[in-house]
Amino acid sequence: METSDLTPRRVSRIDALLLLMALIWGANYSIVKSAFDELDPQAFNALRMTIATLVFLAVMIVFRAKRGASTANGIFYTPAPFTTRDWWALAWLGLVGHFGYQVLFIGGLARTSVANSSLIIAASPVVIAVASVVLGLKRVGRWHWAGAALSMVGIYLVVGRGAAIGGRGMIGDLMMLAAVLCWAAYTIGAEPLMARHSPVGVTGLSLVVGTALYVPLMWPRIAAVHWTRLSAATIGAVLYAALFAMCVAYTIWYTAVREIGSARTSVYSNLIPIIAMMTAVLFLHERIGPRQLAGAALVLAGVALTRLRPAVPA
Repeated sequence: METSDLTPRRVSRIDALLLLMALIWGANYSIVKSAFDELDPQAFNALRMTIATLVFLAVMIVFRAKRGASTANGIFYTPAPFTTRDWWALAWLGLVGHFGYQVLFIGGLARTSVANSSLIIAASPVVIAVASVVLGLKRVGRWHWAGAALSMVGIYLVVGRGAAIGGRGMIGDLMMLAAVLCWAAYTIGAEPLMARHSPVGVTGLSLVVGTALYVPLMWPRIAAVHWTRLSAATIGAVLYAALFAMCVAYTIWYTAVREIGSARTSVYSNLIPIIAMMTAVLFLHERIGPRQLAGAALVLAGVALTRLRPAVPA
């Protein structure tokens, strides 16, 4: 549900949370890929999804037991019962948003570069906006289109030169493009549920579905891992990817979807390539030139521009 009369305090809180989300997901690319030297990518993902699922279930049980008004404005628990239609919707979200997206994202990241991955995933806001308009769910105004376009130009300046789509990483690039479609379907499909249920509940229950499908499929890869030989860094990467990139960031994403809508929330995906580039500089000692700085400025300007006018329901 889109909100048109946001107070300054509400905007500030959501903006801060979305910036934190972008920071977590931006750093996640390099952290996750660093673990692939020791751990099969899909086995890595199965482990982090299992951990995240258990955490979500634990949080849901705790806050459901409280059933009080002190549940962070419905982020952790809402009393509305899930209908049969809701359960079917959760199953769909689990299939496309956790199972499908995760298979494609991790597989794509293992086959292509961080620059390519972050650039392609950053197309999510445009895909979500276009899909929302095509489905008749939103009327996206000129400010949002202008901001999205400006941010995409900035992304190209940041990573476009080094992200030649195709060649050796073509399969990975195509997997990332398919992951964007899954993420768009996931984000748009969750909005009706977010109007009645908590972000933690919707994310956690749909994640249960995705994990239940994912782990059996990847079991041969999981069984082949020598778990006792994993380094502390790899274990730390799994925990970061589970607790922060899934539990914390997913909760922030859907809290924002519920309060300001999917179109405006998804624009913050454009910050992720910037953060991915910064982490590469810190850990890989890559240089930042004027082209990258100009691109970062355009991305930030595009995000700010989309905040001037909210999208409204069709």
